[in-house]
Amino acid sequence: MQSVRRPGPLWWLWYAYGGGLPERFSGWVLHDTTCRTWWLRHILRILVQIAPFAAAIIVFVPGPLWLRVMCALGGGIMGMIFAVAYVHETAEHRLLKAGFPVGTGVATRAERDREKDEAAAARYAARYRVPDDGS
Repeated sequence: MQSVRRPGPLWWLWYAYGGGLPERFSGWVLHDTTCRTWWLRHILRILVQIAPFAAAIIVFVPGPLWLRVMCALGGGIMGMIFAVAYVHETAEHRLLKAGFPVGTGVATRAERDREKDEAAAARYAARYRVPDDGS
């Protein structure tokens, strides 16, 4: 298991905009793309990417405020649709840039889910054990 060293705010912004991180952060990249909340983290990164453009539209584009806000919202929604459509590919690409082989994210998440499912099945079996009465 690799150590999980978090990047600082500037490194995280670089990572959020698609930049690769130095090798010392590879354990964190694996954690970031495979933990239980990996897809929420992806959505947060997309919001960080979209926010400056939405703010620029609202501030610099001429026209009524309601129209500028709706344009920024529409663009943000379209960006989110594309980002969510490619969530798995984006996570795998981040892992590839961190030095992991292709398929690491899918395999790691599948293993975590398998362990969770086995633990839930064991709890269920322990709670609802049918007494063996020989019938």
